[in-house]
Amino acid sequence: MKLAIFDVDGTLMDSQAMILASLNAAFTAEQLPVPSRPEMLGIVGLSLVKAMSVLRPDDEAQRHERLADAYKQAFWSYRANKSYLEIPFDGALDLLRRLQASNVLIGIATGKAQRGVRHIIDQFGLDGVFATIQTSDDAPSKPHPDMILQAMADCGTAREDTVMIGDAVFDIDMAHAAGVRAIAVSWGFQPLASLERAKPHAIVNSFNELEDTLAALWQERAA
Repeated sequence: MKLAIFDVDGTLMDSQAMILASLNAAFTAEQLPVPSRPEMLGIVGLSLVKAMSVLRPDDEAQRHERLADAYKQAFWSYRANKSYLEIPFDGALDLLRRLQASNVLIGIATGKAQRGVRHIIDQFGLDGVFATIQTSDDAPSKPHPDMILQAMADCGTAREDTVMIGDAVFDIDMAHAAGVRAIAVSWGFQPLASLERAKPHAIVNSFNELEDTLAALWQERAA
């Protein structure tokens, strides 16, 4: 069996406005200077406490925890009142359903919590699509390889049959650490130059191109 593991924010879902607003609210609540937009987008994909430690490396762990809690409170408040939206990128849901129909196993590896992933699954009718869901509740933060290794264990797939798809350097580094191939998507939150330096096996510009690239990588392995 083949396994395609997807990051969520910046890969499947356009959640940039929600994330930036929630980070802004968290830093404001702690009476701290709000990081720059590139700095904030640069931590998307990490688990929350890890992300805060990257943004505030000289602060104590308790402040990182408080920032993470403030972020979560703001995020769920914005989601409840629909101030900001998380929406799938064009073509994302269609690709997931085509892969599922072709008997490709689909997984998630994300810095989100299980609660956040469940909301997306329920909102967009994705119940039963994902064979494995790895979140910040279950594993160390990216780029630690544990999410990918657990996903492969859940699905019984080999490294050569597994591909990680994401928009961040953390996703690519995680794939390298797990010994699987990585595909970077260009429409996410990190600069193309950063993705190129991380040396993914491919960089794609659309979901159609992603589908073709997955097929080519698996065919290459089979050959």
